Amino acid sequence: MTYLHNIGSYFLMIAEMFRKPTKWSVMKQLILKDIDDLIIGSLGIIAFISFFVGGVITIQTALNIDNPLIPKYLVGFATRQSVVLEFAPTFTSIIMAGKVGSFITSSIGTMRVTEQIDALEVMGINSLNYLVFPKTIALMLYPFAIAIGMFLGILGGMAACVYGGYSTLADYIVGIQTDFEVFHVIYSFIKTFIFAIVLATIPSFHGYYMKGGALEVGKASTTSFVWTAVVIILLNYILTDMMLGQ
Repeated sequence: MTYLHNIGSYFLMIAEMFRKPTKWSVMKQLILKDIDDLIIGSLGIIAFISFFVGGVITIQTALNIDNPLIPKYLVGFATRQSVVLEFAPTFTSIIMAGKVGSFITSSIGTMRVTEQIDALEVMGINSLNYLVFPKTIALMLYPFAIAIGMFLGILGGMAACVYGGYSTLADYIVGIQTDFEVFHVIYSFIKTFIFAIVLATIPSFHGYYMKGGALEVGKASTTSFVWTAVVIILLNYILTDMMLGQ
């Protein structure tokens, strides 16, 4: 019953988020601040992880292709498929659940503990619209960050392939171009868009409705990370089955 109650409260929070909107001049500043904190502030870690994981995928693929009859361009093909279909949209989102999700939960949870949310309500401000809506809008730019991650993942694979001597640059590029389907990129961005909503709302829910003192802020951040990661993994399975399953 507790889980059902939490799910109901979660959807009520989303509905309440759109009621009684904050004045646009104020909302604009909140959105810009959240874009800086959540998107621009995450580009560094996304770029770093994507580049080196792309290299690792290339090395692992090349080491497992030891049959001389298997063409070397499959290294580039496998790297592209792995990065575009799964690593960039899904595994990066799980990492962001730790970075972005914990930041959202702790910031809103701290406001709850220090009674700043109560003060907003007393002033007649819809605190959910004021706190959660800007973060949701800011994370609509998340697919652009994932696009950068895709590019750098493939670039990292190229660097590992060429400098490690696992394949030639020409073979790697041929592999990237082989059997390319635009729908795979569309599928990845649809997933990313849905994951962005999850990254904004689930951590906000755990921060907004937390109870207790400062100690509970850390516990709420941990709980929000776990649930955000679980929901992302489940949605990844459902969306993959719906969009790519035969």
